[in-house]
Amino acid sequence: MGRVVACLDNNKGFTLIELVAVIIIVGILAAIAAQKIGSVAENIKAEETMLEMEILAHAIVGNELLYDNGVRSDFGYVGDIGAFPPNLDALTSNPGYGTWNGPYIKNSFEQLSSDFKQDSWQVDYILSGTQITSSGSGNNIVKYICGSVDGILYNNVEGNIFDLDGTPPGDSLNAFISIRLTFPNGAGGYSTLSKTPDKGGYFQFDSIPIGNHTLEIIYSPSGDMLRHLVSVTPGSNLYEQNFLTANEW
Repeated sequence: MGRVVACLDNNKGFTLIELVAVIIIVGILAAIAAQKIGSVAENIKAEETMLEMEILAHAIVGNELLYDNGVRSDFGYVGDIGAFPPNLDALTSNPGYGTWNGPYIKNSFEQLSSDFKQDSWQVDYILSGTQITSSGSGNNIVKYICGSVDGILYNNVEGNIFDLDGTPPGDSLNAFISIRLTFPNGAGGYSTLSKTPDKGGYFQFDSIPIGNHTLEIIYSPSGDMLRHLVSVTPGSNLYEQNFLTANEW
């Protein structure tokens, strides 16, 4: 009888050392991938937060790019109130001001009433002076609402008043002219300042907040009156010439 020789399978599997090496490599790759994913997620949160902070800034002082018939139309909370909000809640809930015309911002999700007050890490924004700060990332992200408080709340409105043919009132008639500027006073109401022009018809108002405010010019002997809006923008020294509807002098 012939002998039967069994053929053994010489194909080997992974050794324990090779398996450990593979596990280590996979772990390193997974850690690198997780780190990159985490970094991307943090960058997305930062971008979302900066976008929301921009929206908050527009809610407070308006969007300088919004115009209607050549006149800036959006001055936000300050344009209606004449002061900065005491907190972010005042952008959605009237703090008791008659001139409040909000809400100036809408929540991203109706079921989260405080959504607009928190950054992407669910940490409350800090509103202080002219800036909004997000601290949720561990590194402060700061959005400057404006360059300075003065540029928002203390602007000048000036001009000259003439009759229809461009003649100034002179010394004898300027006393009969009343120039009145009405604007929100920061406390929920309106203030009206009144000026008498000089003999050249010049007048000036200072410490005026941003916004579209009502300017009235009245010549009392005839009742001739001009009434229109003046658009006061941040840091402006607004000047305009005004002409009555008739040759009054």
